[in-house]
Amino acid sequence: MSGYADLKNNIPNTLDTRFASASAGKVFVAAGILQLIAQGKIGFEDTIGKHLALDWHEIDRDVTIRQLLTHTSGVPDYFDERTMGNYEDLWREFPNYKIRQNRDLLPLFVEKPMMYPRGEKFQYNNSGYVLLAMILEEVTGMAFDAYLKTAVFDVCGMTSTGYFELDRLPSRCAQNYIYCADTKDYRTNIFSVDAKGTGAGGAFITVKDIVRFWTNLLSGNLFDKALVTEMLRRQSGDGADAEEGYYGYGLWIIANPNGRDFAYFQGCDPGVSFISEYNIEKDMISVLVSNYGDNVWQEMRKIREIFY
Repeated sequence: MSGYADLKNNIPNTLDTRFASASAGKVFVAAGILQLIAQGKIGFEDTIGKHLALDWHEIDRDVTIRQLLTHTSGVPDYFDERTMGNYEDLWREFPNYKIRQNRDLLPLFVEKPMMYPRGEKFQYNNSGYVLLAMILEEVTGMAFDAYLKTAVFDVCGMTSTGYFELDRLPSRCAQNYIYCADTKDYRTNIFSVDAKGTGAGGAFITVKDIVRFWTNLLSGNLFDKALVTEMLRRQSGDGADAEEGYYGYGLWIIANPNGRDFAYFQGCDPGVSFISEYNIEKDMISVLVSNYGDNVWQEMRKIREIFY
């Protein structure tokens, strides 16, 4: 570990530091949804109209849970990464401190038209995972993060992982820093991201907890191994970008022409970067995280080059 969890007070990062992980949290939402599917409480082909009593405006009520999981739903994305350059731009007109639960994001997308007909293609979609988290809440009667703590984090022994409000952070949480070229200094990201994480991302994790998640997931402790195999299988995407790959359920999948595919999940926010990959051929878990927005993907390439 290197760098500072608190730059001004010279508090170093350690293996026990809680790091923000941005969109990496989608994998936890996917795991929670797959648990409910395994328990027969919901189905892949259940629709958003069945589970969520909302005024859907122009959004197709027949979008399915499978389509949300695989980013093929076409629902309007509140942060469309193809056209929007910086996540913190969202909060210039809509204060980020208002985002403390999934429903708080609805005004940013629910009245917009579909981006394309449901099921037509893969397009990474943050709103889809907000809706999945809302379905978790509707089915379980619990806040999505409370459910994930009970059903995923506690089962995996992930005692340091959770969704925390930026103005109520517990101990050992790293500050996240954005470099300012004009002042040649750093500022924190407290005005640049949601005040609390949602289904789209925002969990605080430790490196050790991510290893625990992979270990318990792959061992079948969250749901049966047949469903784990489906989670790690190519479900959508065309692999046009070989490094980005395909998509499973909450996981990205990289094609391996010489063996079994690799799986990873990742996240990027202002001041936040994260990637964790599982190489089934080597039975090797890699976790890279930065609270300065460093290029963890470049470091992951080095790991692949050396060890794969």
